[in-house]
Amino acid sequence: MISRNAKTSPFVTLSRAVALSAALLAGAAMTAPVAFAQDAVTVGGAPMYPNKNIVENAVNSKDHTTLVAAVKAAGLVETLSGAGPFTVFAPTNEAFAKLPAGTVDTLLMPANKDQLVAVLTYHVIPGKLAAADVVAAIKKGGGKAEVKTVNGAVLTFTQEGNDVIVTDTSGNKAKVTIADVNQSNGVIHVIDAVLVPKA
Repeated sequence: MISRNAKTSPFVTLSRAVALSAALLAGAAMTAPVAFAQDAVTVGGAPMYPNKNIVENAVNSKDHTTLVAAVKAAGLVETLSGAGPFTVFAPTNEAFAKLPAGTVDTLLMPANKDQLVAVLTYHVIPGKLAAADVVAAIKKGGGKAEVKTVNGAVLTFTQEGNDVIVTDTSGNKAKVTIADVNQSNGVIHVIDAVLVPKA
């Protein structure tokens, strides 16, 4: 489940064991295992097709224009269009809007590209993991599971009722609002907050 393109992709820093033990995302209804959807899932008013890659689908979502702009500014379009597979936590425009005023504009400045890359890669884990994997990992971990991201920082996964919550190292929490949006090179799980690694 780790990227096979080790020479060109930065998403090969974690072992298969770490990726498989990761508690990754789940949607609003996480009480039962959910298989990856084979049909298009509507996100941001547009269908995301399982035969298109992460970037090809994301550019059509009106809820993810800020994320797409950030991916372009960070120079990650080619990587996230690659073979992968990748699991991506995709913050919505509203999630970015929750950040302190001016944060997004500052991150998009060319001089801050390294910081932007650090934030975006904190939302990516190598391998393709379904909602069911997350729930299983949380249960196995006694109510909590941790995983290292491509950024190198850890994300913590827990459940609150039927919701899966992702907590970053800064203590911020995001809820997975749409899970298992299948892509040709991985899977997207939509979240309602931006994850920020602790400096």
